[in-house]
Amino acid sequence: MVNLSGVNVVNDEDKTLSSQSSPAPGRKNDPIGLKQRIFDSALAEFAESGLMGARMENIASNAHTTKRMVVYHYKTKEALYMLVLEHVYRGIRQHELDLDLSSFPPAEAIVKLVEASFDFHVSHPEFIRIVSTENMLRGRFIRQSTSIREINKTALTLLEDILARGKQSHLFKDDAQARDVHRLISSLCVHQVANQYTFGALFENPDEVDLQTAHYRQLAVMVALRYVMK
Repeated sequence: MVNLSGVNVVNDEDKTLSSQSSPAPGRKNDPIGLKQRIFDSALAEFAESGLMGARMENIASNAHTTKRMVVYHYKTKEALYMLVLEHVYRGIRQHELDLDLSSFPPAEAIVKLVEASFDFHVSHPEFIRIVSTENMLRGRFIRQSTSIREINKTALTLLEDILARGKQSHLFKDDAQARDVHRLISSLCVHQVANQYTFGALFENPDEVDLQTAHYRQLAVMVALRYVMK
């Protein structure tokens, strides 16, 4: 499973800094570990408070460091947010690639993709919160990042391969499109997390959360299959 709070933010410059640093007696000098803690703290802070509500002081405090060190490693809150945004998208796309869907028959590949996507969203609510923040910002940062657009190309290429194989086998509808399938799957997965408190309070039994989650997971699979199958 992809861990959204454990991104490796170490680069060659960091390694050089670490190897050249000589900690003072009685003091632990760990610039690489500090940079990682700052990043993990920032991910949690942005997920909880969004970009506008996030405070560098909170990021520093939860990373057990100072605001000065946060600025030293990441310059600005906006630059740090951009890295977090890129990271959460990379996490879900890598999760999909790791499924090796090309090795499964097309219908089974759709099932596995939907189930894995649903499980990822449920187990990584911070992904939804950060993406929701970016939507509140009207996509301001995602439009600035060529890497995010590049990372997300696989969301459609995976589906294009599955759909092409399904059409060749005369299992899938000829007009089924990868973007539509991705939108359908994403809609059901996002709703499960983004609206869990309001939808749950209005329409669900709080004592049956696990049963209801399993039901909606199965529903997502059924809807996706009905859309693509002839």
